[in-house]
Amino acid sequence: MDKSYRSLIKAVTWRITGSLDTFILTFVITGKFEIALSISFFELFTKIFLFWAHERVWNIISWGKA
Repeated sequence: MDKSYRSLIKAVTWRITGSLDTFILTFVITGKFEIALSISFFELFTKIFLFWAHERVWNIISWGKA
């Protein structure tokens, strides 16, 4: 079982990757740097929490574990 802090670090590193992707896609679609940055920044924090919670729930579920 992963420790809670490991899930948090995984969430942060994944969200940095995901937020970069969101920034690029939003910038390509809108052509506006400020809009892309604000959307990416906001979702960075909300999705870190969601990923961490998702990881903690899946740590409890035994399905698919060896």
